[in-house]
Amino acid sequence: MTNTAVAPDALYRRVGWRILPLLILCYTFAYLDRVNIGFAKLQMQEDVGISESVYGLAAGIFFLGYVIFEVPSNLLLAKIGTRKTIFRIMVLWGLTSAAMMFVSDATSFYVLRFLLGVFEAGFAPGIIFYLTYWYPPARMAAAMGLLMLPGPIGSMLGGPVSSWLITNFEGVAGLHGWQWMFLLEGLPCVVLAVVVWLTLADTPDQAKWLSAEEKELLRRDLAVDRDKGTHSFRQVLRDPRVYALAIGYFCLISGLYAVSFWLPTILKENGLTDTVTIGLYSALPYAFAIVLMIVLGRRSDRTGERRLHSSITALVSAIALAVAAFTASSFAVSLIAIIVATACMWASYTVFWAMPSTYLKGTAAAGGIALINSIGLLGGFISPTLIGFVKDATGSTVVGLLSIVALLLIGSVAIYANRLPAS
Repeated sequence: MTNTAVAPDALYRRVGWRILPLLILCYTFAYLDRVNIGFAKLQMQEDVGISESVYGLAAGIFFLGYVIFEVPSNLLLAKIGTRKTIFRIMVLWGLTSAAMMFVSDATSFYVLRFLLGVFEAGFAPGIIFYLTYWYPPARMAAAMGLLMLPGPIGSMLGGPVSSWLITNFEGVAGLHGWQWMFLLEGLPCVVLAVVVWLTLADTPDQAKWLSAEEKELLRRDLAVDRDKGTHSFRQVLRDPRVYALAIGYFCLISGLYAVSFWLPTILKENGLTDTVTIGLYSALPYAFAIVLMIVLGRRSDRTGERRLHSSITALVSAIALAVAAFTASSFAVSLIAIIVATACMWASYTVFWAMPSTYLKGTAAAGGIALINSIGLLGGFISPTLIGFVKDATGSTVVGLLSIVALLLIGSVAIYANRLPAS
């Protein structure tokens, strides 16, 4: 018989404090190593001699490597465990990110960005899948709201920190500031990999810090929905709802990374010239995003509703981004619009991930989450590449941003129309 003295809310708070801070810290560096290229561009573009379209393609090519190896990595995780998988990923991506300091031309730029995607493949869907070992569906959105904070945190801290490193380390030991930035933001990942290896428990049953009664309560909560939803990876590959989720996610990712990779350039086009000032202003949208992600995630768990929470915020982000595109001449209006667009995109993204993690069960959860993430992350390749080519052709980011607006509208409709169980 289960010991009823175990208080569920207190137990899940304890679980959160034990596993989420480390995962959040690791994910923060993962996101930072994806997007710091946007700040390096402000200096390295002239040093290395690359065009806007070369930068856009290199920024996006990361996702091609990521997509190719995503599903195999997550299926392997289900067999060997999260601890070994995250350790491998973080060591290889940390070393590759640091090696970005050796970029000398377009070819080396492309190769290292591609390899960074290859080595990081499986990290994000891996830790999302890992949460399904610890949280039942009814508590998933709040946990996801915290786990997804590294996106805006990485971008919020990445702006001031990256621009400070670029500015203050320029010329030290004969290296450019952008080279120091890659080195000093990449190597900590290797250290974190060792911490993961030493401290992370693959499942609640392996957690020495849980009592037998606490483990039993977790097993009981997680067993409630175990017989619902899609169970095998073969079922996933034939399930149109999974592809509808992937389309919605593709559109959200297109918006998120368009802003992440091009926000420094957009701010520069709006009249800011100082690198540190650009870094500080670029942090504002993500500060608001953090608040909205937490609030919306908790509200979604409280109401049990996912679909409207995600689709409506995606719609608002599309409208706000359109306003930003047409108000470049008014810095205050444009900045407010970018803040609203960014915050709503991240809030939509947070609640979105509570949908597949509830619908997919068993082996399907590992492969299905990776499949959705793989298809969706193609948006991270297409959107910065598209904006780069458009900017080279027109001299402005406006047309490129409007194409992202269209994708966000499509994503909002795709999410709304996909009526998953308990969404």
